[in-house]
Amino acid sequence: MNDIAHNLAQVRDKISAAAAQCGRAPEEVTLLAVSKTKPVSAVEEAIAAGQRAFGENYVQEGVEKIRHFQQAGATGLQWHFIGPLQSNKSRLVAEHFDWCHTVDRLRIASRLSEQRPADMAPLNVLIQVNISDEDSKSGIPPEAVDELAAEVAALPGLVLRGLMAIPAPESEYVRQFAVAQRMAVAFGRLKAQYATVDTLSLGMSDDMEAAIAAGSTMVRIGTAIFGARDYTKQ
Repeated sequence: MNDIAHNLAQVRDKISAAAAQCGRAPEEVTLLAVSKTKPVSAVEEAIAAGQRAFGENYVQEGVEKIRHFQQAGATGLQWHFIGPLQSNKSRLVAEHFDWCHTVDRLRIASRLSEQRPADMAPLNVLIQVNISDEDSKSGIPPEAVDELAAEVAALPGLVLRGLMAIPAPESEYVRQFAVAQRMAVAFGRLKAQYATVDTLSLGMSDDMEAAIAAGSTMVRIGTAIFGARDYTKQ
């Protein structure tokens, strides 16, 4: 078993254990492998180990990988854009990705809807919430979710699937869980209003267990699968 396959197996075991501990089925939690800055060969190893959902933070890099696997005839892959999205890059996301996790304003959502090709399924979108109220983070405050959700849900090229957050780092489980629970409450409220809402993208390597305990349905794991990243290539 190669390193990436071994790492994936370990991460899946952790997800299963975290789910079991809070009485949830492991199948309720999707593993999103964050492949940003990693070469196509690393993604190929993950695919060979059964991984199908991949997250990319950089638009151009993600598009190049998507095109590579389309040309290679790969099927059944899901590509999630999980980085900050600038207006001038929205067309590339609309034309290539299956999901966008980082919608935080109507202008971006409208562009994605208009630019989504008619022959593709609507783009799955998550509203990014700045749950820790950090100046450095994108996202809207929890109290603004209802208004933006109504606007996004009305756009024809999009499907509102739920919420995403990147909480401020917390070393203590109790504090991690408290923040995750606030997201879960916002998610539950949204889910009650929209039949399409089913996804809470929350939790990374250091806070995955707390996120799953609170109700996360998708965890974003990168380094634990692919190893340390080399940002000098960006």
